[in-house]
Amino acid sequence: MSPPDPHDPDHSPFAFRINTGSTEPIYRQMVEQLRRCVASGQLVAGQEMPSVREVASQLAVHPMTVSKAYSLLEAEGLLERRRGLAMRVAAQHQKAQPRAARIELLRPVLSEAAAQARQLELPATAALKLFETILLQEGASS
Repeated sequence: MSPPDPHDPDHSPFAFRINTGSTEPIYRQMVEQLRRCVASGQLVAGQEMPSVREVASQLAVHPMTVSKAYSLLEAEGLLERRRGLAMRVAAQHQKAQPRAARIELLRPVLSEAAAQARQLELPATAALKLFETILLQEGASS
């Protein structure tokens, strides 16, 4: 599957998905999600991001939450701000990261899930089966 053309008018804009039940702050969820989408090539260099107001309205969160996420991503060089124009994925992020680098982005989330499975005294096979089921369900809905 080829990466989306940021100039294609038929390409739908990027949409954040947040988990309101998570202990992770919403701005952090947004930062991590965007990092993963750039790493995988789902978001390409030059692709415009929705405005702070659009995202805040869509997610029903305070605009400062979105602004904080965008500012952190800009500081790390993932997004670039253009005066009077939409923020966009920075030019230095031309292509998807290698598979090993993308897998490492998943490590913190899976480490947390493993710790919770151990706290719940669940066998590894049950936790892995649940992960596989969720992964397949999410893949089917995308």
